[in-house]
Amino acid sequence: MDFAPEKNIKPQKGQVLLAEPFLNDPYFKRTVIFLCEHNHDGSFGFVLNNYINIDLEQIMENMPTFQGRISIGGPVRNSNLYYLHTLGEKISESVEIIPGLFMGGNFDILKKMLFTGDVKKDEVRFFVGYSGWSPEQLENEIKSKSWFVANVNKDMLMNSENNDLWKSIMKSMGKKGELIANLPEDPSLN
Repeated sequence: MDFAPEKNIKPQKGQVLLAEPFLNDPYFKRTVIFLCEHNHDGSFGFVLNNYINIDLEQIMENMPTFQGRISIGGPVRNSNLYYLHTLGEKISESVEIIPGLFMGGNFDILKKMLFTGDVKKDEVRFFVGYSGWSPEQLENEIKSKSWFVANVNKDMLMNSENNDLWKSIMKSMGKKGELIANLPEDPSLN
């Protein structure tokens, strides 16, 4: 059986990668990765659906309580904290990835907004580490069918409460995607 959804597209900034259903990698098993950059120099992004049970104030000193979930963004630079947000120009130096969704920016401004309660949990997502690929590495992994590429909207990207994100996006990729979404994690259980 061909384990590839009909709607697989070429990767580019602002899309998501979905791990193939039987990828047996501890960092990437059934993950959804938001691509923040994809060009001739390589690619990087954040795993959206791998959470850690830790509070923001436990990661960094002098941080306010934050109600949103924190994600493990990937195995690269996992001692650093990164963030995506929908706050736009309210946070200077932000980089727009897709319309209305930004990465980074002046952390002191974000921290002040968090302390004053001016940020809702669906307006910012925090990631410990990121996922990265050297030039042409991601393309080769896609050719070997380790990843499927899909488009999603920013609301889906910012929702850290969806515990079935991989399955939800996979189902949106056509009839084969629906079939793949329902495969068991361990094929011997089928």
